[in-house]
Amino acid sequence: MTIQGASPDLYNEDLAPAKVRNWGPFSIFNVWTSDVHSLWGYYLAASLFLFCGGFVNFIIAIGIGSLIIYALMNMVGYAGVKTGVPYPVLARASFGIWGANIPALVRAVVACFWYGAQTAAASGAIVALLIRTQWFADFNASTHFLGHTGLEVICFVVIWGLQLLIIQNGMETVRRFQDWAGPAVWVMMLILAIYLCVKSGRFAFTSDIPMDVLLDKTKDAGVPGTPGSWTSLFAVAAIWVTYFSALYLNFCDFARYAPDKASLRKGNIWGLPINLILFSLVAGVTTIAAFDVYGEVLLHPDQISAKFDSWFLAALAALTFAVATLGINVVANFVSPAFDFSNVFPRQIDFKKGGYIAAVIALLLYPFAPWEGSAASFVNIIGATMGPIFGVMMVDYYLIRKGEVDVEALYREDGEFRFQGGWHVNAFIAAGIGAIFSSILPNFTNWLPSWWGVYGWFFGVAIAGIIYYVLRTAALGAGARTAKA
Repeated sequence: MTIQGASPDLYNEDLAPAKVRNWGPFSIFNVWTSDVHSLWGYYLAASLFLFCGGFVNFIIAIGIGSLIIYALMNMVGYAGVKTGVPYPVLARASFGIWGANIPALVRAVVACFWYGAQTAAASGAIVALLIRTQWFADFNASTHFLGHTGLEVICFVVIWGLQLLIIQNGMETVRRFQDWAGPAVWVMMLILAIYLCVKSGRFAFTSDIPMDVLLDKTKDAGVPGTPGSWTSLFAVAAIWVTYFSALYLNFCDFARYAPDKASLRKGNIWGLPINLILFSLVAGVTTIAAFDVYGEVLLHPDQISAKFDSWFLAALAALTFAVATLGINVVANFVSPAFDFSNVFPRQIDFKKGGYIAAVIALLLYPFAPWEGSAASFVNIIGATMGPIFGVMMVDYYLIRKGEVDVEALYREDGEFRFQGGWHVNAFIAAGIGAIFSSILPNFTNWLPSWWGVYGWFFGVAIAGIIYYVLRTAALGAGARTAKA
C-alpha cells in the first residue's frame, strides 16, 4: 500500500504497511519455536512444573494456558494481517499519533530487559561448558568485575555481539534464522530427555520429587497454595499466559507479513497449543529424569548438560541452547524495539538503528542483572506493565472500530487519530488506572492480597479495557449528539 500525504515524522519504509507477505505457516510456526525454545523458556516451564506437584496437573495447567495464548495471539495477529502495520503504528489508532510513542517505549524497555535476560542465559550455557576445563574454571573463580565473573562477562559480550550480525539485512534475515534455529533446539531437547531417561533407567510421567523439596524450591515465587493445589494450578496457567504478554502487543510485527488469516491460524495452532504442550511435556520429563539421576532439582538446561560425562554431548547441548536463545532474542526482543524506537524518531532511526539501541540498553543493564531470581516473579512483574496497553488496544480495535481502521490516517498528522493534539486522553486515563492495579499497587504496596500480582496482567487488561470502553463510547455518544444539534 502506498500512503498518500504521509508525514515524515510518522513514516519511514520500516514502519510502512508490509508489501511483501511471504511468511507462511512454517515461518509463523517458527516464530513460536524461536520464542519458546530457549533457556529461559525451559527454565520457566521446569519451574512451573514444580508448582503442579505432578505431571497430569502440569499438562492440564499448561494446556489451558496455551489455549488462551492461542486465542489472544490470533486476535492480535488478525489485526496485523488486515492492516499490515507494526505494533507502534497500530497503537496510534487508540493512543493517538504522538501518544502511541509511550506504549511503544514501554514495549521497547521491556524488550531490553528480556534481551539482557536471554543473552545472560545463553552466555551462561557457554560458561557452564567452558568451566569443565580446569583453566577456565580457575579463571572463572579468580576474576570478577561488574558484579559477575570475568568469564561470564566475556561470554555475555560475545553472545551479545553475535546477535547484532543476524539483523544486518532486516526482517528477511530474521525469518531465515528462526526457520533454522527453532527446530534445532527441539532436536537437542529430545536428546537431553532421552539421555537422562536412559541414564535413570525409566521414562516417567510421575514425579518422585518429595513435597518438602517442592516447597523449598517454590517458597519465594509468590505463587499461592501448595504444589498441586487448585490455586497453584490456576497460578501456573496465569503465569504461562503472562510470559507471552510482550508478544501480545507486537505479534502484528510478524503477522503483517503473513499472506492471509488462514496461514496465520495454521502457524499459530502448531506453534502455540501443540508446540507449547509438547515442549512443556519434554521439560517435565527431563526435570523428573534429572532428579532421578542427580538427586537434585535442576531447572536450567545448562546445569544438566554441565553434569554430562560426555564433553561432546555437553558442548552440543550448550551450543544448541545458546543458538536457540539467540533466536528468541532476535524474534521477541530485537524486532519489537527496532520498530518501537523507529516509531518515535522515524526520520533519524530505522529498523537496524532501533535494534542497536535496544542492544546497548541491554548491555548497560547487565551489571545490575534485574532478571536474576525467581522466574515466575520476573515474568509477572515485567508482564503486568503491558496488560493495560493490550486491553486498550484490543477494545479499541474490536469493540469500538469493529476491526476497521483507516490505515492511511495512521500516517497523517491531521487525520482522525490526532485526537487531542496527537494524544488520546481517554486511552491514557484507562491505561494509567489499569497500571495502578496491575503493576504499582501489587509491586510497591501491601494494599492488595499477596496473590494479586500473579494475575496482574489479567487485571490490567480487564480494568483498562472496561474503563476505555466506557470513556470512548461516552465520548462518541456526546460527539454524535453534538453533530445532530
